[in-house]
Order: sequence, then C-alpha cells, then structure tokens
Amino acid sequence: MNERICLITGATNGIGKETAIGLAEKGMRVVITTRAQELGERVQREIISLTGNPKVDVMVCELSSFISVISFCNEFKRRYEALHVLLNNAGVWESKRRLSRDGVEMTFAVNHLAPFLLTNCLLDLLTASATTERASRIVTVSSTAHKRATIDFDDIEGKRQFNGIRAYSQSKLANILFTKHLAKLLHESSANITANCLHPGVVNTNLFNFSPKAFQFFARPFMMTPRKGAEASIYLATSSEVEHISGEYFNKKKLTHSSKASYDEHAAELLWERSVQYVGL
Repeated sequence: MNERICLITGATNGIGKETAIGLAEKGMRVVITTRAQELGERVQREIISLTGNPKVDVMVCELSSFISVISFCNEFKRRYEALHVLLNNAGVWESKRRLSRDGVEMTFAVNHLAPFLLTNCLLDLLTASATTERASRIVTVSSTAHKRATIDFDDIEGKRQFNGIRAYSQSKLANILFTKHLAKLLHESSANITANCLHPGVVNTNLFNFSPKAFQFFARPFMMTPRKGAEASIYLATSSEVEHISGEYFNKKKLTHSSKASYDEHAAELLWERSVQYVGL
C-alpha cells in the first residue's frame, strides 16, 4: 500500500505517453491501457528504458466497448489491491460520424462514456486506497474547446447533423460536467477522493490528424510538445498543492474558470442520468 499506483488511459502516444513517463520518473507504478498488446508492450519497454523504473504495466482495454471496459476493470481489481490515481486521458476527434461497438457515436462514446464507466467501476478501489492523510485522485483531460459547446440533449450523438468539431467540443464539456458532478457526489459520500479536469494546452498530437491540412500546416509549428502538454496531468496527479482541491478546471497548471455552461448543475445531473442509461450501470 506504500506504493502509489496510477492508471492512465490512452498512454501509448502523445500526452498520455509523456504523462506515463513523467509519473514513472517519480517512482510510481504506472499501468497503461492499449488496444493492441504488442503496441502496449513496445511502449512499456520504452518507458522502462527511459526512466529506469521497471514498475510499468500494460493492460488491454477497448474504450469504445462497454463490455471491454467492464472486463478491464474486473481484471484490474483482480491484479491490483489499490489504485491511487485514475487519469482519464484517452480521446478521439472524428471528422466523420462513426459508431462504437455499442452503436454509439464514437466521439461521445470514447471521450465521455468510457471515462464515465471506467471511473464508476473503479470508485470502490479508489475509495479503499485513500487514507485519512492522502486522497485518491481522478484526473480527466478536457480541452478549452469546451467553451464553444453546449450539450444537445435532443441530439447528443449528432444523428440529425454531425460536425466533428462540435462533437469533440461537446464531449470536452461533458468531461467537465462529469467531473464537477462527480466531485459533488464524492463530497456528499465523504469519500476521500478528489476529481479535477484540465486543458493541457494546444499540443501537437495525433488528435489533429483529421483537421484540415491547411490548419495542420500553419498551426503545428506553434503547438506545444506532448512532453510540455503532459505537465498539467502530472501536476494534478502528484502535487501537494492540489491535495484538497476537487471539482475544478485547470488551464495547464492554473486553476481557472471553465465556461458558463459547465456550471449548469441541471445539465450535469441530466448528463449523468443519460450516461447511466447508456452504459447500463
């Protein structure tokens, strides 16, 4: 129990991979998810080589499948007796409307429903791993893109009209509404768990591969490196400065206000109810 264990989704590239490296450098046991075992093991070897920390594990989880997420959580709890930090990092940006394995629009499924389900399935382990001196932590990577969004509860999957940027922005707003409502529920239950979310900065990752070529050509040279973008996730996962902060949104490492829509408690409650219906909790 003296060993700090962190689970990171989407850690085979980009911000997630750099976050895993940073946490491994701090001596934590890091568990990364991957869709392909071979890829995960290659990244695992790389992180161990770079950090000298052999405590890097890899587990397969397909975030676009509810069954896969649930199976993963059951296996995680079989393997590990504790979980101190859950870092919901994985995200997608789809240029065209695609469906997940459960028939849900992919952006909404992976960016919101997957962390919603994963977090709820692991809450008991996070609760049991907390001590009176040290809270467990849930960190979710959002984006400043949330500021252009509202949750369209009449067409949350973009069935009538799909726009990739709108779907992504809505999913990032969903991340914040989820975080704020989760923090409220955790406080009411007296669980010693904090939940916060962040905008890492505009980072040069594979997420922008589907954006217009002209945008990529002009914007990529000015984007942050994944290493720099990982700093906020590492900060929220480890810093004593945020030990007692919960339900907040950080821009990089600075606590800041999110959009007006992200403080809509009714929308947060309705999104939670809809999410429960989707994942079958």
